[in-house]
Amino acid sequence: MKVLLVLGSIIFPLLMYVVQKKWDGIHAVFNLIAIISALVFGNIATLSIYQIIKDNTVLMTNIHTIFLNPFFLITGSYLGVYILYLLLVSLVGNLRS
Repeated sequence: MKVLLVLGSIIFPLLMYVVQKKWDGIHAVFNLIAIISALVFGNIATLSIYQIIKDNTVLMTNIHTIFLNPFFLITGSYLGVYILYLLLVSLVGNLRS
């Protein structure tokens, strides 16, 4: 499983770059998905912290339940892959100029 996670973090940004080169408008789609993911990711984190403060519970113990939220994990994963994709796009752009 660990190998799949590491390979996925390498393969998906490369795949996104190849797809972006083939279809011009897909970069905007990747950006839109990233914006939505950032909103969902941030709001889940914010609401989880707010709930802990509201319930007056121990932050370091209860905050870890956020990792059980599949939306948090999916959006966070996409943001990680998207950042690597942006770095790849930037690197290739710098190498060509």
